[in-house]
Amino acid sequence: MEAQRILEYLTEVEEAAEGILANKQQIVDLDKKRNMNREALNALKHELVSEEKVQVCFGNMFIKFPKAKTKEMIQQDQEQLDEEIHKLRNVMKDQLNHLNNLQGKPELTGYNLSPLSSDEVKAINHLLKR
Repeated sequence: MEAQRILEYLTEVEEAAEGILANKQQIVDLDKKRNMNREALNALKHELVSEEKVQVCFGNMFIKFPKAKTKEMIQQDQEQLDEEIHKLRNVMKDQLNHLNNLQGKPELTGYNLSPLSSDEVKAINHLLKR
């Protein structure tokens, strides 16, 4: 009976850890895509200045597309990637706290910090200028 309980505990801990690792890998993959999009936006801005239409890869074919529309599509993709990464990081925080709870470790302090918003930064700068 004791061995069964230990096995269930270890299985639960292992599943929690695997979930964290899977989300971490997904964040890495999304971040790579975000970096490729950033490079594409940079190329559109600096290297393809005189071009009116650019070739865009959709699946396994290239299509000439207006430069402005291409830039808009990439920027929308960037926003979506940022949102997905943010959601995954929040899920990972909860998963990590759950794993720590299973292992009897205290909840991480300072881990749930979030950056200041632009309004908060402006308010702080305004106060510092006084």
